[in-house]
Amino acid sequence: MICWMNGIVYQTEELNISPLDHGFLYGVGFFETFRTYGGKVFLFEEHMARLRSALNEYHISFPYSDADMKDAVQILTESSNGEDGYFRLNVSAGVHEIGLAPTAYDSPNVILFRKELFENRRGMEKEALWLSTPRNMPEAGVRHKSHAFLNNVHGRLEISSLREKEGLFLTSDGFVAEGVTSNVFWVKNGYLFTSAVGTGILPGTTRAFIIQHAHRAGLEVAEGYFRQKELEAAEEVFVTNAIQEIVPIRCVGAYGFAGNKGLYYKRLHQIYREAIEAIEE
Repeated sequence: MICWMNGIVYQTEELNISPLDHGFLYGVGFFETFRTYGGKVFLFEEHMARLRSALNEYHISFPYSDADMKDAVQILTESSNGEDGYFRLNVSAGVHEIGLAPTAYDSPNVILFRKELFENRRGMEKEALWLSTPRNMPEAGVRHKSHAFLNNVHGRLEISSLREKEGLFLTSDGFVAEGVTSNVFWVKNGYLFTSAVGTGILPGTTRAFIIQHAHRAGLEVAEGYFRQKELEAAEEVFVTNAIQEIVPIRCVGAYGFAGNKGLYYKRLHQIYREAIEAIEE
């Protein structure tokens, strides 16, 4: 795997991170994952805005512009024969003494990783299951995509394969939250339901796109606090993230849904594909 760290391209095995980096010592760091289409990142500005919001809240500087990071994506793409890839932009707090002394982190380590995209055929269905691990609440008001990922890791350990399955979290109060690596939506009687940000979910970039464009598919959006049985009574269920796009769910446990034959899934995925094609032109 090749990567870009603080402005220099490396092979992954050449990287060195100090054990005194507070990203290692205390989990002080944030990341974004995205992929390219024809060398361009879909919803790039939205990813960067979410990252900068987290960094600002935790007083971590970010010495690069969006244009700098686009250049870094291009450098790694060109180093991989121009092939599209899976990217992770990682910002850790940087080196400080042991202890929570800093009031600001002025020297972060910024790493952009690139790896090959796994084959992800559009329309490929997954099955889902309810996790016994409850979704935890974020450290602050809104969940950031942080290094503090143990809740997701614990949920993932309940699933045999994330390629074929998705685990769905409930909150400790029994409300539908999100997937291990995704946001979840379901359709019933012309409404598109999804969990409110107040359940502790990550406000996903693809989630926001779906909410914004749902009316074009003929759906009214309902964000809120919903019980497990409400999702199980749905006509269609799908999950979203920036790498896998929109993934139809054929069943959650014993409850079956329309999967990739779902009318609204098809409409929304077409809208999503059209937006991707527009950036490739």
